[in-house]
Amino acid sequence: LILIGGFVQLLAGFLAFRKYDHLGGAAFLTFSALWSSYGATRIICADPISGHLLNIGAGNTEGFTAGSIAFLVLNAFLIILASSFNVVLLCVTLAMELLSICFLLFTLENLPLPFEIVVLSIFSILCFYGATASLANCMFGKDLLMMGPPLFTAGSSKKDTQDPPPCLCPKSHCTSGLRTIAELLNTGAVCGVPTDTVYALAASCKHPQAIEKVYRIKDRPQEKPICIFISNLDQLRAAAPPISPLLWEFMENVYPGGIGCIIQKGEWLKKLGVGAGYSRVGTQDSIMIRVPDLTVLVHLIDMTGPLAITSANPSGEVDSTHHDMVISRLGHKLEGVLCDGESDEVVASTVVNCTKIDESGITIVREGCIPAGKVMQIFERVKNT
Repeated sequence: LILIGGFVQLLAGFLAFRKYDHLGGAAFLTFSALWSSYGATRIICADPISGHLLNIGAGNTEGFTAGSIAFLVLNAFLIILASSFNVVLLCVTLAMELLSICFLLFTLENLPLPFEIVVLSIFSILCFYGATASLANCMFGKDLLMMGPPLFTAGSSKKDTQDPPPCLCPKSHCTSGLRTIAELLNTGAVCGVPTDTVYALAASCKHPQAIEKVYRIKDRPQEKPICIFISNLDQLRAAAPPISPLLWEFMENVYPGGIGCIIQKGEWLKKLGVGAGYSRVGTQDSIMIRVPDLTVLVHLIDMTGPLAITSANPSGEVDSTHHDMVISRLGHKLEGVLCDGESDEVVASTVVNCTKIDESGITIVREGCIPAGKVMQIFERVKNT
């Protein structure tokens, strides 16, 4: 019985630590030590008939007494702490306090047998239930056996003074969050969105005033063009732009991904869904188009049509690599931010000028997350085939 009791205590302590319940783990390990000490003393050092200590001098008796008092004091602290966890742990610590008293009375050779039997019975039942509940709840990941609420909880005396976010901040993994941002964009709002590189500001190409707002939000020079994102290359084919077979093949090899291609601008953009924002994206003669390799953004573009995109940072500052950076830096100027955690990259996309791809090849306008050497390798492979 003593061995089984000690094993149950050790098992309960192990399960508590597995659930990151350090107080419960420490309590049960302490209980295991006391249980084992009490049991070993009762079995090895006591007369089974009279119950008196055998072959122990006065000094050793005082040592056992001091040890039992130490357990009493230690367990008193555990009782206080356990009252803020759950009822079962509190009851076990209270029963352990009674067992410590039994140990103390035993060392003083003044332990009534009925009292010991009652305490051991109560303690055994509580330990069995606590260990069973911990094992079941840990194995199945939910509270199958109730452990009870805490007797009291430590509350903060200060009110939560954290300010609400300055704009709507839905989560990207929620369909409702995606729809919220799509509805905002479709009504002419500017929102922060994740991309497969860094966070970006997005505006619907159907709303030129929203694209103008992007310039104001970033303090972006008017001479710097804004690119557009589409969800797949089939959308571009449907618009039937005058693109050579070489450029088509090159785009097939770089989309979707962190490479943006600058191509000749034309009326075909209106077929793509750019609409009233035609004059506010790209330059007069060219435009950069990119197909992102991020599922949530692709779904968003399918809901809104092509989006005018630029990095979500004040002009001249570092890129935003987390939605918290977007919210803190520009949230007060935006209608919403689609929160997706850390970005996949720490730098923006690589920009390639493909307007003269058939005559003189491609040129790297900006080296970003895709090395320029890799881009040139892709082009040479496509050109040779």
